[in-house]
Amino acid sequence: MRHSKKDFIFRIKICRKESKESRYWLRLINSNGTINQEKERNELIQESTELMNIFGAIIRKSE
Repeated sequence: MRHSKKDFIFRIKICRKESKESRYWLRLINSNGTINQEKERNELIQESTELMNIFGAIIRKSE
């Protein structure tokens, strides 16, 4: 089944929104000062930021 370009862009926008929401919740997590947990949380925040940037680039190039 083939999806339209408009549908594709809509789905990518949802992906970007979910990445942004994940980053938001990760920032709210209190790791109680545990270094390993803090490091992992920061890595996940960085990954969600990178995904937001990727999805944003896809949207810009697709519109």
